[in-house]
Amino acid sequence: MVLPNRNLEGALWMIGAGAVFSLQGVAVKELGTRLDVFQIAFVRCFFGLLVTLPFVLRGGTELFLTGRPALHVMRALAGVSGMFCGMYAIAHLPLADAVAISFAKPLFAVCLAAFFLGEKVGLPRWLATFVGFLGVALIARPGSYAFEVAHIAALLGAFFIADVVVLVKKLQGSEKNATIMAYFGIVTSLASVGPALYVWLAPTLFEFALLVGIAVAATLGQWMALRAYRAADASAVVPFDYLRLVFSILFGWAIFAEVPDRWTLAGTCVLIAATAYIAFREIRMGRKPSLGGG
Repeated sequence: MVLPNRNLEGALWMIGAGAVFSLQGVAVKELGTRLDVFQIAFVRCFFGLLVTLPFVLRGGTELFLTGRPALHVMRALAGVSGMFCGMYAIAHLPLADAVAISFAKPLFAVCLAAFFLGEKVGLPRWLATFVGFLGVALIARPGSYAFEVAHIAALLGAFFIADVVVLVKKLQGSEKNATIMAYFGIVTSLASVGPALYVWLAPTLFEFALLVGIAVAATLGQWMALRAYRAADASAVVPFDYLRLVFSILFGWAIFAEVPDRWTLAGTCVLIAATAYIAFREIRMGRKPSLGGG
């Protein structure tokens, strides 16, 4: 089926975002062989703060006026925790496994939205959430020789990012996007600098280039994903977000000689089916689906 022009544009932006996010994962995995994830995450946060500085300088001190400072701090701490966990998982798991489990974010978001936002969740979405977690179990295989601490880190990373989704929804009712970005950049940089200094190793020139590349990729990928949702209907864009998994499998095979086994492939298919169902239910209900990387 030929997509309308705007939907085609949105699809291309989302495919580009998926490729950029996957390359970011490759850089994290490569750096993780020597540098600690705390150091990698701090550089990511610090460069993210530098990106937001123009907005901060333009907005002045009024940008920091908020009646919900605790919520900003909670959102930032959840975000940096999710970053630590996600990077640890990428560094210690096959790239495809880590990225696949990160797609459990919408499953956690359904649970958190029901309990903390008071959203009504019908039986179909609860069943899809349960099926999605079965897919995660197939990938991680708890109780088997393949199960690692990194699998738990990957799940925690998805949980923390789902927290961010819920907290941002609460903040967007009263806060400017620039205010949310400014608080996030400052709090995450402050929260990550201590652990980073404790484990700091002087990066080589190549490692420094990868560190900068991670920060650029995260910002660029998020911008491209936003362009995708702005250009096209969400229902036309969402399916292409799952190409991140394809890119991750290809990059993992080509660069790290990682070949997903049948359990990973089966679990990934189950997880994609469940999260895609939840995403399209969100779209039908007029809400933006909680997918996306970075």
